[in-house]
Amino acid sequence: MIEFENRSEFEFNVGVLEEIYNYLTDKDVELILTDNKEIQKLNKTYRQKDMPTDVLSFPINDNFHLGSIVISVDKAKEVSDKLGHSVEDEIKLLFIHGLLHLLGYDHEVDNGEMREKETEIIKKFNLPDSLIIRNS
Repeated sequence: MIEFENRSEFEFNVGVLEEIYNYLTDKDVELILTDNKEIQKLNKTYRQKDMPTDVLSFPINDNFHLGSIVISVDKAKEVSDKLGHSVEDEIKLLFIHGLLHLLGYDHEVDNGEMREKETEIIKKFNLPDSLIIRNS
């Protein structure tokens, strides 16, 4: 189940993520949509980076919950405008990225496995290639 909390003013139907979620896991995941101000505080506290970012993942790793994904709607809007796709699609891409981190993938240290998995999911669900392109 996706436990959803929307702290932004952007109206988002979390149901559009269910198929992606079900494809990857059966453990509960918390999803929080927020703004740049809040995600910057989290990024500074947990990663010592005093700037907003697009997505953060916080693993729990127990038998029932994978952890939490926090997405900045401000960043999602900015990137979707720049790359010419919908904010909803950008949130889907960021959700995939965050969920893969919760599942143990890490593009900063792996040999491309996370990028391969992202590519597979993006193609399966007919999403914009922008996540792959901008992170290549």
